[in-house]
Amino acid sequence: MFLTRMLTTSAALLRGVLPDPLKDVLPTVRQVRPYPAGLRVDLHGIGAHGTERAARRLEKRLCALPHVDRAEVNGRLGSVFVVCDGEKVDEDELIAIVAELDDQEDRAPHAPARLRDEHLRATVRLAAGVGGIGLVFAGRAANLPSLPLTVPSVLHLVNSTPALREQLDRRLGHRATTAMFTAATMITQTLALRPLGLLVQSMASVGRFVEARAGRYAWEELEERLSHQDGAYRHIKTPARERPCPLPHGPVERYADLASPATAGAYTVTRLLTGSGDRALSVLISATPDVAAHCRDAFSGAISRALGERDTVVLDATCLRSMDRVDTVILDADCLMTGSWTIDRVVPVGDGMDTGELYARLHTLIDFTDPTGTRSGDGVTVAPLADLDAHLPAEAPSWRERGLRPVEVKREGRLIAVAGLAHEVDPMAEAVVARAKAAATTVILAGGDDGLARRLALGQPVPGGPELADTIYELQSEGHCVLVVSRGCREALAQADLGVGVMDESGPVPWDADVVGDSEGVHLLLSCLPTAARVSRNGVRLGATAGVVGSLLSIAGPEATALNRAQLVSAGVSAVALVIGEWAGQSAGRVTAPLRADATPWHAMSAKDVLSRLGSSSQGLAEVEAAQRREAARPEGEPQGPPSLARTTFEELANPLTPALAAGAGISALIGSVLDAVLIGSVMTINAFLGGVQRSRADRALTRLTEATAVRVRLRRPEGTVEATREDLAPGDVVELRAGDAVPADGRVIKAVGLEVDESTLTGESQLVTKTAAPTVAMAVADRSSMVYQGTTIAAGSGRAVIVATGDMTEAGRSAKLAGEAAPPTGVELRLRELSSRILPVSIASGFVLLAIDLFRGRSLATALTPAVSLTVAAVPEGLPFVATVAELAAARRLSKRAALVRNPSTIEALGRVNVLCFDKTGTLTEGHISLRHVSDGRESCSVDDPAPALKRIVAAAVRASPRSGDGHVIAHPTDRAVVDGAERMGVTPGEGLATWERVDELPFEPGRGYHAVLGLTESGHLLSVKGAPEIVLTHCTTMFDGTRQVPCDDAARRALEQEVDRLARQGDRILAVAQRPASDRRDLDEARIDDLCFLGFLGLADPVRPTAAESVDRLIRAGVRIVMVTGDHPSTAEAIAVELNALNGRGIMTGPELDEMDDEALTKILPDVAVFARATPAHKARIVTCLRQAGEVVAVTGDGANDAPAIRMADVGIALGTRATPAARGAADLVVTDDRIETIVDAIVEGRAMWGSVRDALSILLGGNIGEIAFTVGSSVLAGRSALNARQLLLVNLLTDMVPAMAVAVRPPAATDPEKLLAEGPEASLGATLTRDIYLRAVITATAATAAWTLGRVTGTRGRADTIGLVALVSAQLMQTLTNGGRDKVVLLAALVSLAVLWAIVTVPGVSRFFGSRPLGPLAWCIALGSAAAATAAGILLQPIAEAVREAESETGTEEPETEPEPEAA
Repeated sequence: MFLTRMLTTSAALLRGVLPDPLKDVLPTVRQVRPYPAGLRVDLHGIGAHGTERAARRLEKRLCALPHVDRAEVNGRLGSVFVVCDGEKVDEDELIAIVAELDDQEDRAPHAPARLRDEHLRATVRLAAGVGGIGLVFAGRAANLPSLPLTVPSVLHLVNSTPALREQLDRRLGHRATTAMFTAATMITQTLALRPLGLLVQSMASVGRFVEARAGRYAWEELEERLSHQDGAYRHIKTPARERPCPLPHGPVERYADLASPATAGAYTVTRLLTGSGDRALSVLISATPDVAAHCRDAFSGAISRALGERDTVVLDATCLRSMDRVDTVILDADCLMTGSWTIDRVVPVGDGMDTGELYARLHTLIDFTDPTGTRSGDGVTVAPLADLDAHLPAEAPSWRERGLRPVEVKREGRLIAVAGLAHEVDPMAEAVVARAKAAATTVILAGGDDGLARRLALGQPVPGGPELADTIYELQSEGHCVLVVSRGCREALAQADLGVGVMDESGPVPWDADVVGDSEGVHLLLSCLPTAARVSRNGVRLGATAGVVGSLLSIAGPEATALNRAQLVSAGVSAVALVIGEWAGQSAGRVTAPLRADATPWHAMSAKDVLSRLGSSSQGLAEVEAAQRREAARPEGEPQGPPSLARTTFEELANPLTPALAAGAGISALIGSVLDAVLIGSVMTINAFLGGVQRSRADRALTRLTEATAVRVRLRRPEGTVEATREDLAPGDVVELRAGDAVPADGRVIKAVGLEVDESTLTGESQLVTKTAAPTVAMAVADRSSMVYQGTTIAAGSGRAVIVATGDMTEAGRSAKLAGEAAPPTGVELRLRELSSRILPVSIASGFVLLAIDLFRGRSLATALTPAVSLTVAAVPEGLPFVATVAELAAARRLSKRAALVRNPSTIEALGRVNVLCFDKTGTLTEGHISLRHVSDGRESCSVDDPAPALKRIVAAAVRASPRSGDGHVIAHPTDRAVVDGAERMGVTPGEGLATWERVDELPFEPGRGYHAVLGLTESGHLLSVKGAPEIVLTHCTTMFDGTRQVPCDDAARRALEQEVDRLARQGDRILAVAQRPASDRRDLDEARIDDLCFLGFLGLADPVRPTAAESVDRLIRAGVRIVMVTGDHPSTAEAIAVELNALNGRGIMTGPELDEMDDEALTKILPDVAVFARATPAHKARIVTCLRQAGEVVAVTGDGANDAPAIRMADVGIALGTRATPAARGAADLVVTDDRIETIVDAIVEGRAMWGSVRDALSILLGGNIGEIAFTVGSSVLAGRSALNARQLLLVNLLTDMVPAMAVAVRPPAATDPEKLLAEGPEASLGATLTRDIYLRAVITATAATAAWTLGRVTGTRGRADTIGLVALVSAQLMQTLTNGGRDKVVLLAALVSLAVLWAIVTVPGVSRFFGSRPLGPLAWCIALGSAAAATAAGILLQPIAEAVREAESETGTEEPETEPEPEAA
């Protein structure tokens, strides 16, 4: 029995991989296998399209057998599943019935999906590869003759040529072609007695084996689940039209299309030119484009395993190999919806019941799975509404557009409301759509309505159902590779290039799909599409590099070992490709599953029900319970604290330059210089470690700074209110909210007192939203008045909210997760990328030049290759990728010590580019508190420091019209406080000029009232005193005091008083009018009594300008930063301060109302001519910032209020003024200034500008020194016949002059803060022509110093001594230039001296000196080396001003040229 089964299985496996014409050669084999519910029998015809009747007939016949419960035919799996007792059923009779009916049908054209068979095939393939390796070594031991290597090599080239392979796939079938090439390659490699090719193939077979095993396990889990579901297997295969054109080529195929003919041509040319078959064959082996395919296969296998771990079954693993070609994703609406309905909106009709009660009733009565029926309860009836237009004519069009289903709600036969039901969107839908958009150039929604398309931000949907297959066919004919995600559209899944079927826990299986799983599996697969394309491109680069290097090694080396070298390179790179693909696949497969949106309608539930559902109360949770919930809500794998040193070190290695260094190490080891390879690796590791240490220290400091600026929340506990951070919250916690707070998490409002929230950062709506505790049925986030959301700002009022979601589960958190994109590269990052892309070719080219020179002089390849590789490695600036990061982190640390907390180091880079600074003057340019400055009686005014006696009674009346002070009373309003403090300085009391005065009643100041009035009792009776806004108080005055008597306050007098108000305001004063009159004996005071007043005078209050503010503003202006004042003050006040600060510079003033009358386009045009915006609101500030950025400016903006948060977020650099800043402003800011001083802001901008200078200096060290090394090395090789520096000396120079000195320069504090010098710093100025000049100048100085020293050494001594002198001069010249750039910084000085000391030790200590190929030097030699370095550095210092002058002249010429009128002919 066992032998029979084994033979049957083997025959079935063999038939499965044979081409169709050959299958009939073998006898038909029908396997019977057990499965959890019984037996499955192979089918060869039944199950294909058109065999429905035969399938039902077979199922009926089988069900008639004893011990058989049911039978189900599955065309995709090519089997009939028989639910039976396997022990009792007659297996022979079972097979006979199946064979009788199945043989009557034509053979199915497509191979069935049988994952167990795939696992067996993978096992056989792996065993064959390992066995082949054993046979090779046995054959070599027995000295057997071998097959020429040409046979497997040509076979390999044919398999790697897309045009040939596609033809064979079309004729024989993909599976048969693959099996044929696999078997042929194994056989020919074995017969050729070459184990390396078999080793690589075995490594690939291991990946296929593990992939197949994971697929089998995933299938067995699904099989176990399906065995208990009646009808789960029943399926007839859906037909699909043959693709109208071949699958479009991806990166791998496009490269192979070019490389395969080139390889064949290179083979032919090499054979003709060299006459050597071995060399030509070596080129063929090296250049065959198979590396990229290995990389892609390994990646696809890892993704297949990751899908299996997510309970996703890959029925056709071949389709995953086309992930890198997908450019179109079609999402069927059925997979984005749950199939249920939800309440979108409820419109009351007439006097209905309470909204919360109505919503609760609807949830009880409506059957959301099928809302077509009529249901009643407690006197309320719900039923479909037939005529929506008759009841809601205004809303009907929008309801139809959104696809809403109307439901009428009646109570006792009377219509009380109409509910609109919408399709319930799957909680994973947003995440799936976001991944699809990130993965493909085109994303199409199939089926569904316009409302669903709008909700998911997709375009016009195309028809779903069977018609979708036609759409796919058209897309394929246009050259697209189409991926379809659907739950039940069989035709579309069958037609797709990659069909992904979505299956619920108990739903039907979409058998026509290539991949079957739930929404998490779909999300993972879509997430991997961009990575698949990137991995393929990386594989192409790796393969192309390997082909060039391998071909060169084949041609240049000894002919006898050419084949060995080619095979070693080919096998080694193929192994690397497999590792890279596997690594990338595992990394991509670890993408965390998206968080499912909480479908609980918290907004529509009553506050009581919400608290009950969360197991909480209005007093919040106990700490123990909250801690447990926090732990349960924390995502798995959430990072704790800053990354470790090991991780930062590894990240430093992960940069574009590492592959070049690693390749250099590999080539060195390949040609026998193992010690040099170790040295290269050591240089890489040490550099990465130093960078990792710097990063790790800075990250820890940044973590401390972030914690210092963390948003605090007031958290209610049963024992009282406690302060906590956002990270301390858990669902069920109750928080208190007040004006100025940033909402820490999503919450349901349970208490609100005038609560208004700014939700612009979440919804884009600029209007404040009023919040209440009443439930709402609104579906849109922007309409949920009972909810508050993380990241929004409390603008007014107070309230309490119970937390329903924290962290990534909040609306803002999920949006950030859905975006899933890294921040775009900034200016400095882009420039460094550009430099990296330029320096790598230069480094490689320098190595090739040195290699060519040595080969031209007749040296062997091995001898010539060592210094060439070392020069290439030495020319690569290892510190280049992270020099800017280190500089930014160091600047952030320095600013933290000067009252400026940087939340993100990249802010430093942005600060360096700022050219517009918007701020409110209060507290930044001014002292931050107002004081009494002037007193005026309407005709003349004086300073409070020298007041006229007659004017003191104006101040006394103002004090009487102020809140009660003294005896423990605190004056809250700053204006009142300024009046009282000013009176104290002047020695004025409320009873000035009166015998007695006693407060009786008062009307406090309110914004709508505009004044403060106090009724007092004097010796002459009651006296009413009033102070307030001039425009308000003057309207209540009928008389005025002219110094000696009361006179009428007529129109002429009013105009004169208004002119006095304007005069005082232009001085920067805030004006208060003071008036009084005798009052009747009534002891109460109301607004009706504020009339017939006698005007006494004006008070001028002002916030004095800081003594240092003018100087700071001047520094900013001279440094090229435009100052824009945005204030709510009167235009005259704002203008006076701007004049005092010299901030106008010929520009004008605009008011808020004027700004409202302009559109954005007009505002953007006029912005350069405006210096002050007065009477501006926070909304105006946000609009100004937006328009400035649209105009191309880099904007920094300061703010402190809750309403400033939008503008702070919109700016390139948002600055919160810490002591006054609300939590919302601090949370939105990039920079928190804790001392409110403009000097601190100036310091931050100085650091940003200086950072660009530090980066420039560090880059000139890295790049200029390396270019000087290249020039000296290549030049000495040309002049003297060999290079003055050997491989180890080149690496030594790199270690001593690059990493430590460059990092020390990058982290040093700003050397100067002179505005003119700062003006010259910035992205283009610092990293453009100036950097190029510094690089060339440093290169010339370095090469000159080394060449001069080497020449003098050669004249005065031996060749070895001269080489060592050149080495010392090369290093010393670079270190001296570093000291010149570093100024007096102690760290730079220490780094340079340590490097010089190490050089001295290496040259002087005999054993170490010999290891590096140096000679100990005497005093004369040291003098020559150091003297040459010093002289060259001094010359460079003298030349630098000349170079700067030339550059400035060229710059001026360049700027003047565009102004020249063109010649008529040119025009």
